[in-house]
Amino acid sequence: MMITCGLKVTSRSVPSTPRARSSGLGINSRSVRCSSYPFVMPQVQQLSQEAHDRLATEFQDLTTRGRIDIARKIETARELGDLSENGDYHAAKEEQGKMEGRILHLESILENSEIVELTAGSVDVVAPGTVIAIVFEGDEQPERMLVGSIEEKRDDVGVVSPGSPLGAALLGVAVGDSVTFEAPGGSQTVKVVAIER
Repeated sequence: MMITCGLKVTSRSVPSTPRARSSGLGINSRSVRCSSYPFVMPQVQQLSQEAHDRLATEFQDLTTRGRIDIARKIETARELGDLSENGDYHAAKEEQGKMEGRILHLESILENSEIVELTAGSVDVVAPGTVIAIVFEGDEQPERMLVGSIEEKRDDVGVVSPGSPLGAALLGVAVGDSVTFEAPGGSQTVKVVAIER
């Protein structure tokens, strides 16, 4: 038995035609075009209820009003004539592509999200949803960062993903602890000076 791109092919299922036998495909097999990219399960996104609701509202708006508006723009541009030299048409199609990309991104986040409770006050260790203050080795000025999804972004703090080298190193660390992580430019050390929710 051989497995190719998720298809099971057994020797009993090989058809009788010479071409089919040489291809190695069975009767019940279909021609499957396999991607050269490995299938990767989407990561679970930890979101606050507020961020989840905001993303769900944006998704709903883009899939209804947004698609209707883009269709109108494309139709209006199409009426202007020759599409090969129509800048309005190409701009509308490009806008449509960007919007559809955002819709797919939002859909993936919402399907693979987990809502986490964010309680006010301080906590003992760094966890997703916490806002931390860290000082990089050699610096004196602390930087405030939210450990969580980029979709949680706030104006007053930066965001570090729990899956990034820095975020992964910080998880479970208490105030006063220092951690070293591998950055693209080499190893760096940071010290946690404050943790809050």
